[in-house]
Amino acid sequence: MARTWREKALNVSLHYGAGKDEAEDIAQDVMLRLWQMRDELERYQSIEAIVALMAKHQLRNHQRRRNDENLDEAIIVSLTTSPQEELETKENEAWLTTKLAQLPTTQRTLLYMRQVERRTHEEIASLLGIEPTSVSTLLARARRTLLEEIRRRNEI
Repeated sequence: MARTWREKALNVSLHYGAGKDEAEDIAQDVMLRLWQMRDELERYQSIEAIVALMAKHQLRNHQRRRNDENLDEAIIVSLTTSPQEELETKENEAWLTTKLAQLPTTQRTLLYMRQVERRTHEEIASLLGIEPTSVSTLLARARRTLLEEIRRRNEI
């Protein structure tokens, strides 16, 4: 059974775009997680479905970590930007930081969790103890508020 589950995890990872080495790592992680859950497995109807879901989530986590690493290493100096463009960019970033700080704490937290940490609505709802529909509503309000601020700024 373990071989079948490992193959399933490997195939799901490859299907969703993992490279061979990354898929092997994911399959190993899934098998480790299954071993940790061994006492709970009997309550599931389809362990293969659980394996597929775990592999998909593990791949997403691997991709997030890889993107974060790439962002940390990516300090790009462009020779084509003028000092004026650099100044405008800095001013825009400062303005946006100020507007984000002016958002209500809950909306700012939700935006951070969604946009920076790349959490799903369900993960955010679980962490904050609210309904997923509330997460959607609060995110929409925060985005709408920022969009209105951007429109006001561009009218000037």
